[in-house]
Formats: sequence, structure tokens, C-alpha cells
Amino acid sequence: MTFRIQPAMLKIAAAAWLLGATSAMADTTLEFTQWWEPELPAGSLRAIMNDFEAANPGIKVTLVSGPYATTRDQISVGAATGTLSDVVGLDGAWVNNLNAQNALADMNPMMDASGFDKTQVADIIKVDGKAVMFPVASFVYPVFVNMDLAAQAGVTKLPSTRAEFLEAAKKMTHADKNQYGWVLPLSLQTPSGVQNDLMSWVWASGQSMMADGKPALEGKPVVDMLTFVKSLNDAGVISPGIATKTEQEKVEEFVNDRVGMMIDSLAHVNLIRKRNPKLNFDLIPVPVVENYNGKRGLPYASWGIGISAASKHQEEAWKLVQYLMSEKVNAKLVSLANAFPGNVNAKPDFVTSDKAFGKAFEIFKTGYLANEFTGLPVAEDLMTQFDVEAQKMLAGEQSPEQAAANAQKGWMAKF
Repeated sequence: MTFRIQPAMLKIAAAAWLLGATSAMADTTLEFTQWWEPELPAGSLRAIMNDFEAANPGIKVTLVSGPYATTRDQISVGAATGTLSDVVGLDGAWVNNLNAQNALADMNPMMDASGFDKTQVADIIKVDGKAVMFPVASFVYPVFVNMDLAAQAGVTKLPSTRAEFLEAAKKMTHADKNQYGWVLPLSLQTPSGVQNDLMSWVWASGQSMMADGKPALEGKPVVDMLTFVKSLNDAGVISPGIATKTEQEKVEEFVNDRVGMMIDSLAHVNLIRKRNPKLNFDLIPVPVVENYNGKRGLPYASWGIGISAASKHQEEAWKLVQYLMSEKVNAKLVSLANAFPGNVNAKPDFVTSDKAFGKAFEIFKTGYLANEFTGLPVAEDLMTQFDVEAQKMLAGEQSPEQAAANAQKGWMAKF
């Protein structure tokens, strides 16, 4: 028996095919470039994207993932050629240069149009008034204290002020045993020690290295910080090799009981435990100047997020940004990353299950995120210039005031 397809059936089939094709064509595919996926548990970021796609029919997300350095170079090329992904993972040190190329969209109009609650985010990174980045996950830098070395030295009260820190460092220093109270990495190869280990003392006391958007290194906050660090060096409480020491070497010294206290990223807690499971340590905020009772600034590094100015899908890109910054999703992401949330209402799982992270979360909640290098032009160059002058000071070649003045001159040439 021959089965003949009727014209009406053909019309129905064609209409169904056309409807399906139109629906498929209507899907928007967002490209999201970041270095986060390799640093998270396998498949976890893709799972979050799958959840986003389920909640936003018609939007698909393609993850473009790679190591940090590779991602930085890829974003730099994309900005220069106008081919930047719709959504981009950002480091705060990049945003000024990207903004100068008009590569990043201003999220202020998107926040206003969508009624986005700005009070829910820990920080909004702005350049020239444009909101170009949200920190999605933040890795704060408290002071790590070796509690066994502190107990042996008779340090019964962990330091809260600079003066108390100096006294504790003196007690914990035994040069004959290659044991020191503090460690300061100022290698010029990785000048982030200026940000994490020097300026953190300024921010902790609610102070600033800037004034009206310009460097203010000759002001009292920075000069006092340099004077304090010089006093630590003069007292012989800093581990030797400051000028060549890297952050990795700093952590190794702490792990091996050669340093009593260090300022370091919370991201290293699990690394420290893996390297020395018996190490008994606690976390405290960076000590402050005498009689300061305000909120303490917390130095931090972040996984930031922004939207390409060249994206043809900024509305959909903004939906993804909002999704990652929402309370529940943000809590899930930072729990996977062992980081602190970009949404102030989000609470990561580990703060209730891990004592050290719980302590750090309390520090986080009572302070505020502070990193004035975020958004500055050629931030790494600025750190290097300051590093050179600080090293000269510690070598006895100039005073704290001269170091600050020379760094100020070098910085102003960049502004």
C-alpha cells in the first residue's frame, strides 16, 4: 500500500520545522572568559552555568578557560582588537588599562534599569565614574600567627596595634635559631609585597595612600607606615633576605616554623595545612595605629567580573553577572573557591565547618575590603617603584620621608 503525504501535512511539518529553527536561532550564546574554572573543582563552574541556562531559557554560556597569565594576555588582545568576550573575568590591576581602551561597559545604567540593589555587593570598582567590575570572590589577607611560637615566647595576647605587634615580634625572634617575628617579601620580580605586606598597614587603620584620585605618598599615613616597618627592621625581627624574597618563600618560612607572623592570603590555608598538618596557627586582623577604633581595611585580591563594551548581548551578559552576584549562587561559588563573597548577604559553607575560615569570616564581616591599587594605571609598575624606594630605606640609604618623596615623584609621572 502506498502512503501519500498530503499537502496539508507538508505545511504543518514545514511550520513546525520553521518554528524550531527560529527558536534555535533565537538562542543567545554568551562567551565568558576567565581563569576560575581550572582553579575550581572539576565541572563545578560548568554546573553553575547549566543552572543559569535553565533559569534563563534562550541564553547559553560558553566558558573560555585557561591559566591566569594566559587569560590576562587573551583579554589584553581582545581589548585591543575589539574581540573581547561578552563577559570577562577581571583582576583589579587590569581595569584601568582596559577602560582606557574603552573595552569595558559601564554597568551603572544596567544596575539602574534593572533595579539592582547596590548595597548587596561588597564593592563596585569604578574608573572615571564608570562601574566596570564587581568582585565576585575575594581572597582576604589577614595576619597568620604561629601559636606554638607565640606561646613559647610568652605572647599571651595576640597583637591588635602596631606597638603590640612590634613587641610580639621581638619576643618571637631568636636569630640564633633562624627564627623571626615577621617576614617581608619585597622581590622586584613579584612586587605585590608592596600591596599585601606594606600598604595593608595603611588600609588597616582606615587610611589611604591617595587623595582626590592622586598619589599622596608623602602624607602621614604612608610615612608612618614606612617608619613602622623601618622600626621592625632596625629591631632585627624581620626574616633576612627581604629584597629577594617572594610570597611563596614567605609561606614556606611560616610553614617550617621559621616565622612567627606573616600577612598572607586566606587562599593559602589549605596549602599550609597540607605542607605542615601539625602547624598550630590562628588568624588576626592587620594591627592598627594607636587609638584607632574604626572599621579595619582588609587587603584583598579578587576574581572580578565585567562586561565587554563591544558585546552585542549586554542585556543577557548583565543577567549572568546578576546571577553570579546573587546571594545563593555567590555563596555556592565562593564555597567552592574557599573565598569570601561578593554579595554581603552570602555565607559560604566553610565558615561554619572550619575554625580558621570561620575566624577569618568574622574579621571579614567587621571590616571592609581595601585595595587602592585596584583601578590604578600600570598598578604593577607603581608597586615596583615603591618597592625600590622601600628597599633603599631598609638598606639605610634614605629616610622614610625620602623614600615616600621619591616614590611620589615616580608615581606622579604615571598619572
